[in-house]
Amino acid sequence: MATESTRATPQSPAPERSAKLPMSALLALTTAVFITSLTETLPAGVLPAMSGSLHVSESATGQAVTIYALGTALTAIPLTAATAGWQRKRLLLTAMAAFAVANTITAVSSHYALTMVARFLAGVAAGLAWALLAGYARRLAPPHLQGKAIAVAMAGIPVALSLGVPAGAFVGETLGWRAAFLAMTALTLVLLAWITAAVPDFAGQRAGARAPMLRALTVPGVVPVLVVTLVFVLAHTVLYAYVSTFLQHVGMADATDAVLLTFGVVSLVSIWFTGAHIDRRLRTLTIASVLLVAVAAAILATMAGSHALVYVAAALWGLGWGGVPTLLQTAAADAGGEAADSAQAMLVTLWNVAMAGGGIIGGVLLETLGAGSFPVSVLLLLAPVLVVVVVARRHGFPAVRPPAA
Repeated sequence: MATESTRATPQSPAPERSAKLPMSALLALTTAVFITSLTETLPAGVLPAMSGSLHVSESATGQAVTIYALGTALTAIPLTAATAGWQRKRLLLTAMAAFAVANTITAVSSHYALTMVARFLAGVAAGLAWALLAGYARRLAPPHLQGKAIAVAMAGIPVALSLGVPAGAFVGETLGWRAAFLAMTALTLVLLAWITAAVPDFAGQRAGARAPMLRALTVPGVVPVLVVTLVFVLAHTVLYAYVSTFLQHVGMADATDAVLLTFGVVSLVSIWFTGAHIDRRLRTLTIASVLLVAVAAAILATMAGSHALVYVAAALWGLGWGGVPTLLQTAAADAGGEAADSAQAMLVTLWNVAMAGGGIIGGVLLETLGAGSFPVSVLLLLAPVLVVVVVARRHGFPAVRPPAA
C-alpha cells in the first residue's frame, strides 16, 4: 500500500508536499462532498412537486432519500475492497461521473421505479466517494496539516445543509424540481473538469499488500471510532429528521427555516474552528461536540416553551455537530493507519445505517411517545457516546494524535 507520503507508483507520481495546503485540489474535494451531501437530501426540498410528477404519494417519494442511504450502506465496503487497486483519481472521477448520470436520469424520469433505480445508483456512487474523499484529502497535505485538509474537504456538508438545500428548493419552486437535479448534473460536469486539471493522482493498494477489509476491525482504536459514529449519528438523525415535527409540537411550525438556518450557519463556524484546531486537539473537540449537542438536547427537552431558547439550542447543536464528520473521519484515518481506507468504508456504511435507523426510530417514537420524546432520546443515546470517547484515550480518541504514516 502506498503510504501517506510521496511514495506513489511511477505511473502516478505524487507531488512534493509544501508547507501549505493545495487549496485548489482540496476545494475540488469540498465540492465533491457538497454534491454528494446535497444529492442525498435534495428530494426533501422538492417533495410535493416531485411526487406529483411521478404520480405517487409524498411518503413514497420520500423513500428517494432512504434508497440513496441504502445504496451507500450496502455497497461502500464491497466496492471499496473491489477498487482498492485503482488509481485514486480514476476512482474519484468514476464516482462523480456516476453522480452526473444518476442525477440526469432522476431529472428526466417520469417513472417511479426508474427514479428509485437512479437514486440507488447515486447512493452507490456516494459510498464509493465518501470512503475515498477523507483519505484523499489527507494524502494531499503535509502531516501537520492533514486534519485541517480533511476539515476543508468536509466543509461541503454544512454548506449543503445550510445553503444547498434551501437553494435547491428555491430552484425547484421557480424552475421546477427537474431543473434542480439538472443543475446538480451541470455542477458535477464542471467538477469533473476541475478534478482532471487540479487534483493530483495517487496509487491504490498493490494486490499483495491488501489486507481483508474486515481486518481493520482488529486495529486498536477502529472499533471505538465506529461505535461513536453509529450512535452519535443515530442520535443526531432522530431529532434532525423530525425537526419540523418537533418545532410544530412546541408551537414554532413557521420558524423551521429560520431554526435550520441558525443550525447551518453555526455549523459552518464549527467546521472552521475544528479545522483550525483538529491537528492538536482532536480528543478535546470530540468531547466538546458530544457535550454541546447534549446541552442543546437538554434545552429542547426542558425549555422549548421559550422560542428564544430554541434558537440557542439550534446554535449549540450546530456548534457541536458541524465538525463531527471531520472529527470522526480523521479519527478513523488515524486509528486505521495502513487500513485507513477500510476503516473509512466501514464508517461510511455505519453513518448511512445510522441515518436510516434514525428515521425509523424517530417514526416509532413519534407514534408511541410523541414529538417531545426526540430530545430525551438524543440525551440517552449520547451518554454511551461520551463514555466511549472518554475511555478510548489511548486508541481511537487519543490526547496526542499519532504521527502520519
